[in-house]
Amino acid sequence: MSIYDRGAYLRSMTLLREEVPSFGRYPFHLPVVAAMERLDFHPKVTYIIGENGMGKSTLLEALAVALGFNAEGGTLNFNFSTAETHSELYRYLRPVRGAQRARDGFFFRAESYYNLATQIDALDREPGFTPPIINSYGGKSLHMMSHGESFFATFMNRFGGRGLYILDEPEAALSPYRQMAMLSRIHELVEQHSQFIISTHSPILMAYPDSKIYQLTSEGMQEVALEETDHYVIMKEFLNNRERMLGELFSAE
Repeated sequence: MSIYDRGAYLRSMTLLREEVPSFGRYPFHLPVVAAMERLDFHPKVTYIIGENGMGKSTLLEALAVALGFNAEGGTLNFNFSTAETHSELYRYLRPVRGAQRARDGFFFRAESYYNLATQIDALDREPGFTPPIINSYGGKSLHMMSHGESFFATFMNRFGGRGLYILDEPEAALSPYRQMAMLSRIHELVEQHSQFIISTHSPILMAYPDSKIYQLTSEGMQEVALEETDHYVIMKEFLNNRERMLGELFSAE
């Protein structure tokens, strides 16, 4: 049996290439989309990484929407829109699910997390919401915390295990210490039969050992080891050779 069949809620994602209207327009012209046929997911943790502009967030957003999540984040029960900005890519994706169904799920998107927090507060002000939604996030309005604290409140309180969690740049407001704590939380949830798909720039978050890393480049997508990622190589080089690299960065051309 393939590792992708054991306990995976989401086994793969296929692009319906024959139905794509044109690979010459956004988002289909992005190298990751233009070269895609099928993307296999690790049953525990899959990382989607790459430089800015490579299409990581576009890909994760399309996957989440294809699975029924709101484009701006939240659980499958959220249905709000601050701005209709998501691409049509989701219409051409076919997720292949595993035999088991997740009991929990969440699309975490750092870019629109403020909108999600605002929506939770708004819903809790309406009559009929008992108990309040915010109780699932720790009981305190996410707007009443620092950005990083509110992120972590969701990770610690709302993620309940046996879930499929899609995270787009969850490290955006987290210190290095909190990123390590997040890695520990990911492990706790994996041990509770959860599956993660994560877009990140953080070498710390990429370090989960039982995982699969896809690196997006101008040529498309390739599977790599942590030590082969640009993020790891550049960070290691900078820390080990800080003075030389600063000299190169600050030198006049």
